[in-house]
Amino acid sequence: MDTSNSPRVTGETAPLVPAKASKKPKTPLPKLQIGILMILQLVEPIASMSIFPYINQLIRELGITGGDDAAVGYYAGIIESLFFVAQTLTVLKWSQLSDRIGRKPVLLVGLSGTCISMLCFGLSTTFWGLVISRFMCGVLNGNVSVMKTMVGELTDSTNMAQGFALIPIMWCIGAFVGPLIGGTLSRPQDNWPGLFAHPFWNKYPYFLPCAVSAGGLVLGFFVLLFFLEETLSTKRRPNLTTTTLSIGVDSENGGVSRTSNVPMRSLLTRTIVIPTANYAMLALLNISFMALLPLFFSTPTYLGGLGFTPSRIGSWMAIFAIADGTFQALFFAKIVNRVGPKRLICVSVSCFMLVVLMFPIISWLVQTRGMIDHIISFALIGQLTLMIVWDMAFGTIFMFITASAPANNVLGAVNGLAQTSGSMARVVGPAFTTSLFAFSKEYNILNGNAVYVALIMLAGVLRWLASQLPDEIQDRDE
Repeated sequence: MDTSNSPRVTGETAPLVPAKASKKPKTPLPKLQIGILMILQLVEPIASMSIFPYINQLIRELGITGGDDAAVGYYAGIIESLFFVAQTLTVLKWSQLSDRIGRKPVLLVGLSGTCISMLCFGLSTTFWGLVISRFMCGVLNGNVSVMKTMVGELTDSTNMAQGFALIPIMWCIGAFVGPLIGGTLSRPQDNWPGLFAHPFWNKYPYFLPCAVSAGGLVLGFFVLLFFLEETLSTKRRPNLTTTTLSIGVDSENGGVSRTSNVPMRSLLTRTIVIPTANYAMLALLNISFMALLPLFFSTPTYLGGLGFTPSRIGSWMAIFAIADGTFQALFFAKIVNRVGPKRLICVSVSCFMLVVLMFPIISWLVQTRGMIDHIISFALIGQLTLMIVWDMAFGTIFMFITASAPANNVLGAVNGLAQTSGSMARVVGPAFTTSLFAFSKEYNILNGNAVYVALIMLAGVLRWLASQLPDEIQDRDE
């Protein structure tokens, strides 16, 4: 039978649009709206990352380890994981809610919840106070997923790489400013006794960095409230004009796509699951590194660390972040357009094995040389260079996730599913990594290097997952 003239049937895993035959001219990004989203993307990592330089010292000061430095990692891992436990339970619901009531109301709730929880964290003087405030931050915050959805709605196939490149850039800047705030402003009564002589600062020595971070969230709240336009097609105002909001338009339904409660089971197709699994593994390894780095920095040299102070930890993490953000801003979009998204992500994830391998190398150098000198600094810079290449994987996987959406009205749900998977991985990451670090040091497992071996094996799994991604990102604009 001749089927050449029969209509083409599209399966549930087919992309929204076929591949383009010719290259379209590049669409300019809507600068104001994207800029506002990037401000929001900036203030959140400032708040979440500001605790990393001092969390290990705070755990020691609470006295729950009984003076055992090797056990600090267990409790630090619990605190760092709690946000993602709560986010795992709620982020998909926030994303689905944004598909119904709009993106903007959900973002406002998220910023408010993060602000309140940061202030509570700074006022906590017990371990359980830290636990409750960190958990509350995750419950009230689904913003990361919603912001990625909005970037997807504000971009098309010609400028998607440029738009999604900004997300890790802002995260890097926030990861620069956050640790700098946490490391510099913690225990202000010790650093500036003339300005912070009041007994309040002795009782709450870590309130100042939390308050400064909360101030940034308040600023983001008002910028969002007064200037950000709604991008959900059924909720945005008629006078919102942009050339790239066509993702929310359905010409067969009078120009507006319908929001519906799509069963999550219908989204569990290979087209969506493969990018989601890649993102989950990326999130697991990245949060493991971010939890391991300050722990490695703060651990005494006799246990295989560097023995850095909180201020020095904040400075090094800031250097890592600002160099990374600068590179992503200048080169990511150009690189992904030149080499292709799949090839780039395969190269990027392969670098993580070398990133992890640098930890035992640096530890060995410290033990051999007996001091922290310029050789150690050069080794840390080498690790930074590898991390820059690794971080390009995030902007790339966001493109794959957005392009995998089977319909316009479930883009929020698809991003929510990916963020839920990433949050689940981030639950496991800090607790697993810091606990295994403490366990391997305490019992000298593999000469104290068991955590690094485990991370290298997981990086191998991620490299295989990256190879399963589609060779090209399908054009969703036709």
